[in-house]
Amino acid sequence: MKKKFCGLVLSFAVVAQLLPVLAHAKGSAEEIARLGKDLTCIGAEKAGSKDGVIPEYSGKWLGAPPHVLFKGTGKHPIDPYPDEKPLFVITAANMDQYAQRLSDGQKALFRKFPQTFRMPVYPSHRDFRFPDSVCQTAKENAASAELVNDGEGVMGVTGGPIFPFPKTGTELLWNAIIPYRAFTEELVSDNAYVLADGAINWGRVKSRNFGAANEPGARHKTEGQSSYYLNETLLPERDKGEINTGMEFFNFAQNPRQSWRFDPGTRRVRQSPGYGYDMSFPGTGGSITVDEVRIFNGSPERYNWTIVGKKEIYIPYNAYRVHSPAIKYSELVKPGHANPDFMRYELHRVWVLEGKLKEGFRHLYGRRVMFIDEDTLFPIMADNYDARGGLWRTSMLNHFYAYEMQTWQAGVGFYYDLNAGTYLAFNLVNEQPSAYRLNENKITPQMFGPEAARRMGL
Repeated sequence: MKKKFCGLVLSFAVVAQLLPVLAHAKGSAEEIARLGKDLTCIGAEKAGSKDGVIPEYSGKWLGAPPHVLFKGTGKHPIDPYPDEKPLFVITAANMDQYAQRLSDGQKALFRKFPQTFRMPVYPSHRDFRFPDSVCQTAKENAASAELVNDGEGVMGVTGGPIFPFPKTGTELLWNAIIPYRAFTEELVSDNAYVLADGAINWGRVKSRNFGAANEPGARHKTEGQSSYYLNETLLPERDKGEINTGMEFFNFAQNPRQSWRFDPGTRRVRQSPGYGYDMSFPGTGGSITVDEVRIFNGSPERYNWTIVGKKEIYIPYNAYRVHSPAIKYSELVKPGHANPDFMRYELHRVWVLEGKLKEGFRHLYGRRVMFIDEDTLFPIMADNYDARGGLWRTSMLNHFYAYEMQTWQAGVGFYYDLNAGTYLAFNLVNEQPSAYRLNENKITPQMFGPEAARRMGL
């Protein structure tokens, strides 16, 4: 029943056709030679858009810009463009004018909330760059990284990003699964599940993550763990003390995700077989699946992945303001959708990646369309369709460049249910005394797994 497919990019505007996977080609010498020249060091086009709205890549800042007073990790992110105003605002009344640069999910939000949903569009910036070590890793991966086990694993990888020249949809997806992001991450965040009538169910989680694939200076054999996670529920009270912890591997076929749950009621730790895919993510009221946290995570096995091409669209970008401690949740979290006044959209080039559910597999989503920023290889938005082909949910992550780790950090995510009129504001930090504690090098693999959950629970 399992069939393996890949995508072939035909042009900027033509949707690719599905073809059987015969091989997973590495980058050619000619392609690799372009890195750092007409392409950025991870493979994005340096040139701006033909109309000049998307600027040429500058990469002028590594870490905090000279004008930003950065006081260290754990603080709320500081906007490097604090005085900029929107160039224009897209509304339901003028959306047709900008339709070619909107996702189907964004168009659906305009139709669902014509009086209140809007998109303030700001100047586009491409000012931040990755460390030289990441550029070197990307070059090494371009020459050696390849898919194994029908795309369920990777080998020859020294960290992220993996495929600067993705030839198939699955290669592009692995860039999103293991981008260059935080090595260690700790935070306490709030989750607001907003019902159609405006009522809010609140949750709070203490999270700890260890990205072994991004450990500075590490060289990975790609047969072990790629990352570890631990989430402790603090709210609601009925779930307080629940702990979910686990680990991911570089090869899902050989080593599926391992996960354990500590139940505060029984005070026991039990393994959670098959944790992931379309299981409901704990504490979200069934509003998102486990595998759509950060747009997508986990094994790619249930879908045929196809590269549709590249597209210029308005996406959340340089999203500093939405995380500001000066903004209260009561101002940001509104009925129907987040308050547009605190959102920032910019025009950028993205990879468009489509996943169609394979015959013989099950998932809530029959089709998924993901938008992956070409400059960072982070997934930014997704449109998720039901089994009948109807657009059901749309999601968007608000990333910002984290000065302390010289890469991009996934911030608050907004996950909209277009049928129910509900949404989840996930990983809010505005009213927390501290925000993201990144790359402090205080986390080890021993702080995860069943024994760690047992120690914390007791």
